Amino acid sequence: MPPLLQIRAVTEADLPELVRLDTEAFPSGPYPYFVLRQFFDAYGDHMLVLDDGASILGYVLATAPNRDLSWILSLAITPGLQRQGLGRKMMAGILDHLRSEGVKEVRLTVEPGNDSAVVLYRSLGFTPEGAPRKDYFGLNQHRLLMMLFL
Repeated sequence: MPPLLQIRAVTEADLPELVRLDTEAFPSGPYPYFVLRQFFDAYGDHMLVLDDGASILGYVLATAPNRDLSWILSLAITPGLQRQGLGRKMMAGILDHLRSEGVKEVRLTVEPGNDSAVVLYRSLGFTPEGAPRKDYFGLNQHRLLMMLFL
């Protein structure tokens, strides 16, 4: 990771930057501000950001543990910085945090055609839960469910 980049806990002041980043990373379906606001309020202590001192370049969001289970809801890296190991570092940070809270199982969903994300999650030990689920997020919004035992 370049020396100016820091992985840190999210703050309320980061919300506008999270909206900008989410729009860049997921142009066809970014979270609206109010959703990121509610995620911050509900799960802010399970959200890390990648900060270069001027802007937010990445974030990862997990749910609080529920019966030893947590979900990764989002991982986003600024498009120009993808495939440089930053997503792996973000995931390692949140998985360490979840492990320290006693989480035993982590789940996530990924678009089946997002090969780089699937490869990343597999390399971290996530395994698919069967075939991709058709229309999981609505019409033509298929998702591969993956799980990891910590």
